[in-house]
Amino acid sequence: MAAHLVSGGARSGKSRFAEALALAHGGRVVYVATAELTGDAEFASRVAHHRARRPVHWALAEADRRLAAVLARHAAADTLLLVDCLGMWLMRFYGEAGFDETAWASERAALLDALARLPGEIVLVSNEVGWGVVGADAATRRFVDELGRLGQDAAAVCKRVTLVACGLPLPLKTG
Repeated sequence: MAAHLVSGGARSGKSRFAEALALAHGGRVVYVATAELTGDAEFASRVAHHRARRPVHWALAEADRRLAAVLARHAAADTLLLVDCLGMWLMRFYGEAGFDETAWASERAALLDALARLPGEIVLVSNEVGWGVVGADAATRRFVDELGRLGQDAAAVCKRVTLVACGLPLPLKTG
């Protein structure tokens, strides 16, 4: 398996870069969507924009909290799985009762294990949160901390890591 982490700030071009990698792939592509749709019209517009950019021949898998299980179900030697994005996946562990730490720890470990053992290629899109301002509330700070730690651990497992800034890919790890 060849995992590739693509990180960048908001509107940096990271999803577009990851989609270009998938377009260049010679085999099957499965787009793994992690966002949970809510009643937010602006967010729905963003999702629609992403959908419109995707080729119709790409398969779609919608991931809930069990991202590793979705990856395992669709992974194959000739397949590229494009996961967009880890930040939206992390949001699934927040709810009315706060952050579900037990479920997060289990699913996070399952994802990191899957990245190291699944066949084919996996491209993970994530937000770079380490350069932002410190969050004003505990929940925001927790989100930034968890996504930052996940990014570090995913980067350690991935063969390639690319930072995208201003639409330009900057290779950080080229394994």
